[in-house]
Amino acid sequence: MVSAPVKVQHNDEWINCKITIDDEKIVIPPPVNATIPLKHIVDLEEKKKNTLTIIRKDGSVIDLVSVEKVRFVLKHKILMKCSGYRLMVQFMSPAIRGGVLVTNAIWEKGAIIVLKTGIWCITQNKQICIQIDDVTGIELTKREVNDKPTDVVRIDHLEHHDVVSSFILTQISTLQILHNFLQEATAGIKMEGTELGAMDQQIAMLVYSGMDSSSIQNMLQIQFKEIDRVYEKLINLNMAEVKEIRREVQLTAKGVRYITDATKSGAN
Repeated sequence: MVSAPVKVQHNDEWINCKITIDDEKIVIPPPVNATIPLKHIVDLEEKKKNTLTIIRKDGSVIDLVSVEKVRFVLKHKILMKCSGYRLMVQFMSPAIRGGVLVTNAIWEKGAIIVLKTGIWCITQNKQICIQIDDVTGIELTKREVNDKPTDVVRIDHLEHHDVVSSFILTQISTLQILHNFLQEATAGIKMEGTELGAMDQQIAMLVYSGMDSSSIQNMLQIQFKEIDRVYEKLINLNMAEVKEIRREVQLTAKGVRYITDATKSGAN
């Protein structure tokens, strides 16, 4: 059993306390006074800095704040016993970033745990979470392993706006099952019902290549309102998000007067 100092959100306040955790449960003392069996946990999130969000089968949520070392222990114990798809595997993550092989990427033995919002790859010393919302593709493919083409599951996902690829390797008899389960878990990324016209696709491709709006406008020789129309469509289809709002301005009389005076001064 491990005892650790944390802050727990309770009745809209953060309470300082010491929780205890073993291989079966987390115990939070009064005033929270809760015992959480690990098998009743269905999801685990770490989106806010230093904060773990634990979601139970009944839908209740526990937010914990603590230092990295404590969070690491908590995550490991929860992930190995919570209610989720779990499989011992070898994984390489990240393996490819932006189309380039990651230097010193190696196969590591550990576990893959698939929860409602994340795909976790963990070892005794490492914890990697691929957010389900960031997954761009799941594929059963081949990868050179020990100089031999080997069946693996490839997960493509976004990480800091880069497309990253991770690989999962396990027994061939269970690899197809893993692939199918990941396909179901990430069903929200399927493209059925998403229709883009030729111009829509072209603009989306240019955005993917890193072009800004002005560069796209100059390349395609179209008005910005056409680009804005496509952007709005991509946003509505949840295929894009707003990075920044472009401002269009015109000078006031004061601005015109300033430029006029500056031009005259420069001419003298």
